[in-house]
This record gives sequence, C-alpha cells and structure tokens, in this order.
Amino acid sequence: MELRVHDLNKRYDGREVLHGSSCSISSGKALGLQGRNVAGKSTTIRILMDVFKADQGNMSMNGKTFHAKDYNIGYLPEERGLYPKKKVSEQLIYLATLRGWSHGEAKANLKKWLKRLGIEEYENRVLDTLSKGNKQKVQLAQTLMCDPDIVILDEPFSGLDPVNSQTMKEVVQEQIQDGKLVIFSSHQMNYVEEFCEDIVILHHGDVVLQGNLKQIKKEYGKNRIVIRALYPKKQEFRELLETQCQELLHIYEEKDGGFIIELQPNVNKRDVLTRMLELEVDLEAFQLYEASLTDIFVSKAGDEE
Repeated sequence: MELRVHDLNKRYDGREVLHGSSCSISSGKALGLQGRNVAGKSTTIRILMDVFKADQGNMSMNGKTFHAKDYNIGYLPEERGLYPKKKVSEQLIYLATLRGWSHGEAKANLKKWLKRLGIEEYENRVLDTLSKGNKQKVQLAQTLMCDPDIVILDEPFSGLDPVNSQTMKEVVQEQIQDGKLVIFSSHQMNYVEEFCEDIVILHHGDVVLQGNLKQIKKEYGKNRIVIRALYPKKQEFRELLETQCQELLHIYEEKDGGFIIELQPNVNKRDVLTRMLELEVDLEAFQLYEASLTDIFVSKAGDEE
C-alpha cells in the first residue's frame, strides 16, 4: 500500500494552518511526522482520519481516492482518551464493537494484546488505578487490538520507564515488519531516528523538509567537520580558524566545546588537517560531522522563540 497526501489546505477562523502540504508513506515503513506545536501535524492526522475535511487537496491509496472508512485506522493520541473510571476490559471491548467487531472477537484480541504488553493482570481493574506507564500500554492495546491497516502514534513513549519503553519499541517494530502503514509523531528525536526511514517536517503549515532520513543526514553532513582543540583556548582557537584558515573553511556552528566547520569549495579535510599541524594545534577531535535529527529539526523549524 502507498498513501499519498496531495496539497492539503485547511483554514480555521480565517487562519490557514496547512498550506498545500504533501507527503507519502508505503507499507512496512514508518514516516516521522515532525513539527513544533501548531505546525499542522494534528490537522493533517485529523484530515487523514476524516475527523474533518480539507478545504483543498486530497489523499490517495495506491493511486485511488482514499476514504478513511475503507481502512482500519489505529490511533494513539497524545492526549489520552480512555475513560478513567471504567474497567479496562469493559471499555476496550466496547470501543472494538463500535468498530464492527463481535463481542467474542474483541474479547479474544483484548486478551492477546494485554498479554503481549504484560498487563493482563489489569484486565478487570479500573483504569484510574493503574500507573501512568500501564495506562499508556492500555491505550496502545486499544490502538492495535482491531488489527489496523494504518497505525498513527502520537508521542507513544510519553510516561514510559526504560523497561516499558523497550516493550513499546518491540511492538512498534512488529507493526512495521507486519507491513502496516505507520505514522510516528514525537518530539523525542531518538525514537524517530530509530524507527523512521522517511521524515516530513512541518513548519507553520508548510512542508519544509521531507525525504529519506539517512540521505538527509548525509546531505547535512556534507563538507562539514567537527573539530576541537586542547590548546589553544576556545576563543583563541576560533580566532585562529577565522584568521589563519579562512581560505580553507568557515565556522558553521559552535558545538560541544568545539566547532563544526564547513569546507570551502575544492578543499578537502586533509588540507585542513595539514594546516592544523602547521599551526601546531593540539587537536582533541577531528571527524566528519553527522547531523542528528535534532540538529536538522532546529535548522528547519527553530527560527522563533
């Protein structure tokens, strides 16, 4: 399956929150849908789920018009939506029957997922009596127990300790390996890097970056080197780079006690290393720069307070 989003536009009270955003995702992959608050992520998800309509644009699945009702969509919202005063089994079976499952099918799948997530002992407990992490696992069971074609996970690791996070990671990987369309939204960039082959970064309703994450990171690191010196001192080292090496490089960013430098055209890293030796700089680090998703995100969406 391939889901494509074409030129979505949406306005609220005269304010345009999506400006022709487009992206695509294929089976067996996770798409990292990234952006700051009010970037347009939630609006995109709600349009996909047919909570409301786009003002312009459309979506297609395998080249045909996409209708949410034709697919089983599992959604884990950032703001959890289960009933705190109801028993776990009671409400999850009820929600599954609303989606067309028989009581027997719902109960069997509920037991399967509670066991998979290690919370079968809480089946008949009132949700509000559970820890935050176990509430999150119940919410995940609700998301997956109807065997969705499309899985949308919004901040799925919120509130989880390292042990529960590991379980969650395994389950997410299983969904990807099972050929589901997985849309993953989180401000915890390490998880996005772990799961997602492709990313889309939204900023003020615009897609400001999209594509294969490995390729994007490679492009951001191109012709850049991380360099740190034991001596001279940091400010003196900056001055040395700016005055003695300006024909070879310029300082791209100050980072982690050193500098990310960008090479001038037709200069290679050996040229810079040779100059450092000539200037008798005692180097602590000299390595190719690999951009993190956090670095990339800040560069594309970090232009305001």
